[in-house]
Amino acid sequence: MRYINYLVLIWIMVVSHSCSSNNENNDPNDNNPQTEEIYYPPINSDIWETKTIADLNWNNSELQPLLDYLDNKNTKSFMMLHDGKIVVERYFNGHSNTSPWYWASAGKTLTTAMAGIAEDEGILDINNKVADYIGTGWTSAPLEKENLITCKHLLSMSSGLDDSIGDDTSPTNLQFVADAGTRWAYHNVYVKLQDVISAASNQSWSNYFNTKLKNKIGMTGAWLQNNDFNVYWSTSRSMARFGLLIYANGKWQDEQIIPEAYLSEATNTSQNLNKSYGYMWWLNGKSSFRSPQTQIEFTGELIPNAPNDMYAALGKNDQKIYIVPSKKLVVLRMGEAADTENFALSNFDNELWEKINALIN
Repeated sequence: MRYINYLVLIWIMVVSHSCSSNNENNDPNDNNPQTEEIYYPPINSDIWETKTIADLNWNNSELQPLLDYLDNKNTKSFMMLHDGKIVVERYFNGHSNTSPWYWASAGKTLTTAMAGIAEDEGILDINNKVADYIGTGWTSAPLEKENLITCKHLLSMSSGLDDSIGDDTSPTNLQFVADAGTRWAYHNVYVKLQDVISAASNQSWSNYFNTKLKNKIGMTGAWLQNNDFNVYWSTSRSMARFGLLIYANGKWQDEQIIPEAYLSEATNTSQNLNKSYGYMWWLNGKSSFRSPQTQIEFTGELIPNAPNDMYAALGKNDQKIYIVPSKKLVVLRMGEAADTENFALSNFDNELWEKINALIN
């Protein structure tokens, strides 16, 4: 994927900144006994409280090997939060805490969050068919097949539409392969949920997103259209704010922004075809998984070195948000592909967790 001119993106981000366990049951609440209050960084401020590695009794001698590894793997930023406070924050290759970078498919989870918010407001029911909101003819499937596709099928990547044709989401490119709910395939068709939410809210997608999520937790950033993709760009700290919101079960300070029950549903297995997939969140600790662009089911955990209760937002070329309730951690990584181009999963995930484990255990 080639993204639009970087200088233009910098300008957009400056404007945006100024304007603004699993056990087969990956419930984020099961292994999250809070022994201290979660810290939330203030809105419209660069203040963000920290903890030291010594505070947590981590192995300080393993920090530099982790950082060297990240640097060698084309990383631009890396952050670790513990109960919301920054423990590690590093930037590489000219990147800084004010530099924008793309989330790629890690940003799918932003759409997941907005669907939960819209449903909580009573303007959306994820069990309703997509056509209820954007009309029929949004695919080229026979009408009776199109009408099988619900918003939930888009959230769980089980629409039954052909993922082999490409990422164009015009009707001619959205062709029937199987009944909704009978086939799992990682596909850009999920973006139709943004159209659904826009129609349901009678607002533009960006305006609804900014009002209901971005501004409430102090994120900066912008949605940028690039060919068939609507990609979120932001600073690493904005990505970390979103990760913290998810770690806190959808709550920011005293406000429940994403319904807790919905978020629990989103971070558990969403269908029987890919046990390691929720509502656009990837789930560790399951007995099998499927990868993007394949119909092969692989036996074993998604990321063997990561904690069982970890769930993650994963994006092209190793954009990562890892949430680990049992360790009280939010971990993120932005950058170029660590090794070769990939769509979400790569060997880097497992290698990185080997280094993280050496630090935290």
